[in-house]
Amino acid sequence: MILLFGALNPLLFLIVFGLYPSMTIGPKEGWQVYSSAQDADGRCICTVVAPEQNLCSRDAKSRQLRQLLEKVQNMSQSIEVLNLRTQRDFQYVMKMENQMKGLRTKFRQIEEDRKTIMARNFKELKDRMDELQPLIPVLEQYKTDAKLISQFKEEIRNLSAVLTGIQEELGAYDYEQLYQRVLSLDSRLRNCMSKLTCGKLMKISGPVTIKTSGTRFGAWMTDPLASPRNNRVWYMDTYTNSKVVREYKSIADFISGLESRTYYLPFKWAGTNHVVYNGSLYYNKEQSNIIVKYSFETGRVLAQRALEYAGFHNVYPYTWGGFSDIDLMADELGLWAVYATNQNAGNIVISQLEPQTIEVLQTWNTEYSKRNAGESFMICGTLYITNSHLTGAKVYYSYNTKTSTYEYMDIPFHNQYFHISMLDYNARERALYAWNNGHQVIFNVTLFHVIKTEDDS
Repeated sequence: MILLFGALNPLLFLIVFGLYPSMTIGPKEGWQVYSSAQDADGRCICTVVAPEQNLCSRDAKSRQLRQLLEKVQNMSQSIEVLNLRTQRDFQYVMKMENQMKGLRTKFRQIEEDRKTIMARNFKELKDRMDELQPLIPVLEQYKTDAKLISQFKEEIRNLSAVLTGIQEELGAYDYEQLYQRVLSLDSRLRNCMSKLTCGKLMKISGPVTIKTSGTRFGAWMTDPLASPRNNRVWYMDTYTNSKVVREYKSIADFISGLESRTYYLPFKWAGTNHVVYNGSLYYNKEQSNIIVKYSFETGRVLAQRALEYAGFHNVYPYTWGGFSDIDLMADELGLWAVYATNQNAGNIVISQLEPQTIEVLQTWNTEYSKRNAGESFMICGTLYITNSHLTGAKVYYSYNTKTSTYEYMDIPFHNQYFHISMLDYNARERALYAWNNGHQVIFNVTLFHVIKTEDDS
């Protein structure tokens, strides 16, 4: 007998050899058409022909032939059902294949530039994936190649995983969820930072330019002892002949130029090496070695004291001059003054100050010439000195007040605007604030830390 299956993809021919070998397609004399079906275009879908029942009635294999014929008839009916279902679902399958092709293109675009994809594209893709999901069983029924179907399923799983990963990376959350996550991360970060003990400077990166304003020389700063919600910025343009201090409520206000208050100091300042510490401004009074403590809250001078033997008015400035003889700074351990004296042959002297009275608590003499230093800053009781204020500057020398030892270093940093006239460390932000040729910039620092655990406390 001969079975012909037409109009199916792939085309399937099943030839069963019984009593008669190699028959041509179509009924012959003495053969009976048992089943026939055609599609809308008149093409044969399934035709079953077999000998008439009495043709081989006496043959010993007639019973087997009848049993086989029944199986073929059952098969023919099953194929007809499959064909009807396939015809019905054919358009859906084609749609699925087209969407699969579209998805491949879409995901290639996503992989090429996943950072710029918009949130609405993800929603569109997820909707399309949801549409594809119920069509997978149809595809499995229609395709005879089980391996190909398995590959499609695996590809969809992989694409779903990629999509989910991209969503998580870019943040498939509403604003409130993002905001809460930011708060949680900020809290965890500050908690971790609070456990950090003092560290050694390893690297300086940046800078990040915050604003471009003022003259070539100046100072800007925040208070390292201020509360987390207090982000006021103070701005002091030029290095001499001025009393004006401008205050901004935040970095954002500083950038936009939204000034909140102006202070007029009782004395002019010298240099650019001022510091705000615990709500008060500490600065060098013009043409003197006197340090002034000025309260922003009361608008009054709380204390002033001469720094004994300290050179002033360009006797021992940094390499750029500008009356930068006395440098006031703060770190994790307190308030400091860096200067030079005749007694120390013009080399740098470090003094730790008592913040309330400005009294000198302790002093260290280094062997590094103040006039050969570009700038300096304190981190965790260690003074770091740069070898220049110009391009190519690097941290060249450090002095540890805990051990009274020094070390030569080679830590470069990018002097983007070619002339630095102020460089100070902020312990709260763990960053360097700099005035770089009329640009207010911030450098990030990398410190070698030891984490303090509960067992250590």
